[in-house]
Amino acid sequence: MAEELEPLFSRDFDRESLVTLRREVERRSEEQGLAGLALYRFVVAVNEITTNAVRHGGGHGRLTLWKGDDRLFCEVADRGRGLPSGREWAPPPPATSTTGRGLLLARHGASRLSIRSDGDGTSVLLEITYS
Repeated sequence: MAEELEPLFSRDFDRESLVTLRREVERRSEEQGLAGLALYRFVVAVNEITTNAVRHGGGHGRLTLWKGDDRLFCEVADRGRGLPSGREWAPPPPATSTTGRGLLLARHGASRLSIRSDGDGTSVLLEITYS
């Protein structure tokens, strides 16, 4: 569905551009009417996925943001080795762990999250519905 919509913006990113990218996602999402807690959660979700792309997906990726009716879509794609089998549904790490919560936070911040992953990379599509 999102592939048929005109992108609001699309950017390549790496570790050095994550903060700027997060601000741009927040600004563009807010311009489209996302506000309050929904805006905060969506931006955190996108940030977690872009950070994962940098850490585990080859050091860089591409983010594309779309709007459709009362939904906002964000796709994050990288060219890493892909997720290990079953990792996309792994249980959360122990409470004492300082890592491993990215997908969990992203799932809580989006209305829907889908993952495609193979040896050529990973693509995560986040969707948030709002009024």
